[in-house]
Amino acid sequence: MDSNKIKKGLGRGLSSLIGETKIESKKNKLSVSDLIPNKFQPRKIFDEENLKELSNSIKERGILQPIIVRKSNDDQSKYEIIAGERRWLAAQKVGLHDVPVVITEADDLKSLEFAIVENVQRYDLNPLEEAQGYRKLIDEFSYDQEKVSKFIGKSRSYITNSLRLLSLPPEVIKLIEAQKLSAGHAKILVGLENANFLANKIIEKKLSVRQTESLVKIFKSKKHKLKTKNTNIKDLEISISNKIGLNVNIQNNKNNKGKITFEYKELDQLNRIIDILKSNY
Repeated sequence: MDSNKIKKGLGRGLSSLIGETKIESKKNKLSVSDLIPNKFQPRKIFDEENLKELSNSIKERGILQPIIVRKSNDDQSKYEIIAGERRWLAAQKVGLHDVPVVITEADDLKSLEFAIVENVQRYDLNPLEEAQGYRKLIDEFSYDQEKVSKFIGKSRSYITNSLRLLSLPPEVIKLIEAQKLSAGHAKILVGLENANFLANKIIEKKLSVRQTESLVKIFKSKKHKLKTKNTNIKDLEISISNKIGLNVNIQNNKNNKGKITFEYKELDQLNRIIDILKSNY
């Protein structure tokens, strides 16, 4: 197989990476059973509908683009997929025995780079998986955000914003991985203290991204009002709370109208409030 033709068909990013590795051109087909998944594959979710469409395409026209593989370090009789796992899965669905491959020599870093570039160029990764791929480059291969930015061909701010998704609470990340919460929703929740609560509210109410933005604005507005509460009112809340042993919230507007809320957590606390009111009024 002509390696120049291979490079041209894989896109500029992959071509560049292939050019940095040694390609074995003697063997250009392998049994599907000889291949194993890439342990550095950043993509965790394979959309079944898209996989079905690819399977139908392969059934009609075969695999047009070879799968890039390397010799497995864990099992010398196998080849680890560097790029093209989706094609491999689809080939199995249509019952192919052999698949076209490009065998290359690549270390763990190069394997991860291949996988990220292929998926990002084809928009196959969801934003969470993309961020996890960048994080792996940083944590395990000593990249910094600037180096990731240059390598992937995206701005530094894009990489920073992508990585911020990983700062979400583990519960929210699990909801994204389970496809119960979209990445579009998740981006709005980054940096919020009540992200987990809001995530569940989005799912419960089936909110759109725009509706979620409105909901978050309301919460931020309420939080801002709480932060800017008059210090005299705050002192009064603390004073009353210390006397009765319950949380007190005073909402006072510009016209000096509002309400006082007493928070009780058990029946004895409610009875205490009633006794105080009865004994004084």
